[in-house]
Amino acid sequence: MDRSLYLVNPRTPGPTYSGGEAYAFYGLPRATLYAELALPTVAALVPPDFEVRLCDETCSSVDFDAPERFVGITGKVNQFSRAVELADAFRARGKIVLFGGSFASLSPARVRPHCDILVRGELEVLADELFADLRAGTWKAEYDGGRPELGRTVVPRWDLYPNDRCAMGAVQTSRGCPFECEFCDVIVYLGRKQRHKPVEAILAELDALYAHGYRRVFLSDDNLTVYRARARELLAALRDWNRAQVHGHVEFYTQCSVDLGRDPELVNLCAEAGLVHIFLGIETSNEASLREAKKRQNLVDQRQVVELLVQNGIAVESGGIVGFDHDGPEIFEQQLAFFQTLPVPQITFGSLVAPEGTPLHARLAAAGRVIEGAGEAVATPWNSNILPASMSVEELERGVRWLANQLYSPRSFERRVLRFVELLGPRRDPRHLAGAVASEPRRTIDEHSLELITRIPRLGALEARMFANVTAAARRKPAAKSFVGSFLLFYMHVRSMYAQAAIWDPTLHDARGPSASASLST
Repeated sequence: MDRSLYLVNPRTPGPTYSGGEAYAFYGLPRATLYAELALPTVAALVPPDFEVRLCDETCSSVDFDAPERFVGITGKVNQFSRAVELADAFRARGKIVLFGGSFASLSPARVRPHCDILVRGELEVLADELFADLRAGTWKAEYDGGRPELGRTVVPRWDLYPNDRCAMGAVQTSRGCPFECEFCDVIVYLGRKQRHKPVEAILAELDALYAHGYRRVFLSDDNLTVYRARARELLAALRDWNRAQVHGHVEFYTQCSVDLGRDPELVNLCAEAGLVHIFLGIETSNEASLREAKKRQNLVDQRQVVELLVQNGIAVESGGIVGFDHDGPEIFEQQLAFFQTLPVPQITFGSLVAPEGTPLHARLAAAGRVIEGAGEAVATPWNSNILPASMSVEELERGVRWLANQLYSPRSFERRVLRFVELLGPRRDPRHLAGAVASEPRRTIDEHSLELITRIPRLGALEARMFANVTAAARRKPAAKSFVGSFLLFYMHVRSMYAQAAIWDPTLHDARGPSASASLST
């Protein structure tokens, strides 16, 4: 039996906030903002007598003539339609297709017709059995690895990944989240009991990424700081590891919940460890919608939490959602007014979606409010698969497009950046305190990112003025310089997203409300 495996992460059919579409859109080589952690992790679990090759389609082309006998495909819900295309194409070529990833665990019945081997759950404790069966030619139609403890984790095979086309490496320190947000699929496929990776294993993964030139690393936990004692132990270890590096220090990015703001000591430790960007799922200023979604941890003064983080030298990226049952047509202007008061330049806004397997999907399906067949089509932030309760589908679509244009008009974006620069407090991360390090590697992806940023003034007069004003503010406050650079890169990414989806419309930037944008309804 041929012992060779080709692992593929499909591209997302539509533009997303977390992809890297801007590079190719503006004529540069394809790239991704975040490393796809599943590919090198699975590759590390492959036995040494198997040959393995990786393809992240976000930044490289799929080899449909791959000589490998087995093809493994992973993916999330917004990758499903492309994953199916790839799976069917490889099966037509006589390959044995394995299908895993979060969508395979959430919606196995949807995946089953498109693969020879369905892999549910997590691979660590399953790998020996699976590869023994592949070796012997006696594989089963389905495997389920469950949710094991993380003591058997491995260092991902970053030597097989296209690191030169990836802006940020990734390490997962835990799986699962104890909260019960109704729309979240993480608690369905990873569980509400958070499982933690040993700290020494995390540091070994960081060593590997560091050796491959990464100086920005995404800690891809869904909630890094929810368990305070564990978070303190991990952050102290990250701080000490980071300070010990001699060829440049690492900036960490991660995701936390708003309740981090209740613990100023923990916020201080985040800053010292090098956590310079934190994603907060703020979602909405509508408290009724937060209660509806069971996101009770957000029932605090969210603006105060954001400002506390910024004053501690940490940038905040925020998620926002519209379309809850308690959201009427007025929600779009309310959300704009709220988010424009925050020192948060990067906002990932979209419509409420009900992923299969979630409590939200079950509730709305029982009420006949899930749009059949729309699940795999929800590949862009402004699409939804639900029928709203307090507005029409057309009002939701029109409102989201209006809000997207308002939030990323050059004037609105500039105001949020300048507010951030104004509030930014002293930085205590090792990279900033050490200053420039001559021996720090300069990567091609960094040069291409800088090229994207410098193209902003060419987009128009308003963009040129915004660029001049925010870069001038950064020069006046050097601690803000690297932050402003990352904000501007994200702005270019958003502009490429909106252009590809044909929702960028400067005539909406001064419109009073979404009712003025009726021409965008579908």
